[in-house]
Amino acid sequence: MLMHAIVGLPLSVRGLSMGYYMMSCPFAEQIVKNSVNNALQADPTLAAGLIRMLFHDCFIEGCDASILLDSTKDNTAEKDSPANLSLRGYEIIDDAKEKIENRCPGVVSCADIVAMAARDAVFWAGGPYYDIPKGRFDGKRSKIEDTRNLPSPFLNASQLIQTFGQRGFTPQDVVALSGAHTLGVARCSSFKARLTTPDSSMDSTFVNTLSKTCSAGDNAEQPFDATRNDFDNAYFNALQMKSGVLFSDQSLFNTPRTRNIVNGYALNQARFFFDFQQAMRKMSVLDVKLGSQGEIRQSCRSIN
Repeated sequence: MLMHAIVGLPLSVRGLSMGYYMMSCPFAEQIVKNSVNNALQADPTLAAGLIRMLFHDCFIEGCDASILLDSTKDNTAEKDSPANLSLRGYEIIDDAKEKIENRCPGVVSCADIVAMAARDAVFWAGGPYYDIPKGRFDGKRSKIEDTRNLPSPFLNASQLIQTFGQRGFTPQDVVALSGAHTLGVARCSSFKARLTTPDSSMDSTFVNTLSKTCSAGDNAEQPFDATRNDFDNAYFNALQMKSGVLFSDQSLFNTPRTRNIVNGYALNQARFFFDFQQAMRKMSVLDVKLGSQGEIRQSCRSIN
């Protein structure tokens, strides 16, 4: 019955199940939740990091914790790609994994921990709670060159729709998932190109705000919306006011195909929450590995 809640996915979700650890490690979900909540109470900005970590993991090689693997002398891993250098929250995953290994060694995958941690971060920040099936195995490949497939902040809405569409996401999914930018910040390097030739899709006062941010350098941070640590629909209100930080954000409002979805979410937060949790369920089972396709790592940072 629970599987029917995962809209648009095969009934079995390729061997995953909601109660995957019910017998083998019943405390796993609570341990992850505790690790996440403790970390976010100390630093609420890490919620955005955990959600972004799931995106960057699942988009490359599927949801297999390849983002967690450290580089070796023979291999430069995904996490050392320029696109991933600003990722945060690795220590939260390590903390949960260590505590779980103490209770049930060799049972719970790092890939499942990443997916659960993102879900718990959404809920902690005030967003919707959604359940996800477990049973992912950890991948054995992590290569910097694979990260070229990550969506760029310079893509327009049509390009985003194409990129996500190749992985089975609808235009509605794209807009809902972009709403994860209700949390966190962007660095000046990802939007400064917009400031050299500001167009009519940018509010002139907001252009000044971004320019002031960038006066502090490429690593200066600009919140995506006015409530950077609260999971709400303020991001979509910002797009309506021509105050999207990234080109890819504002493009969602500028493009007729996605503008109505943006307006719907700006008007109705509950609708955004519902569509976001459906899209996150889809994201969290993207190209998962099972059995001999992967392993259960002893440490999330290295293959066994």
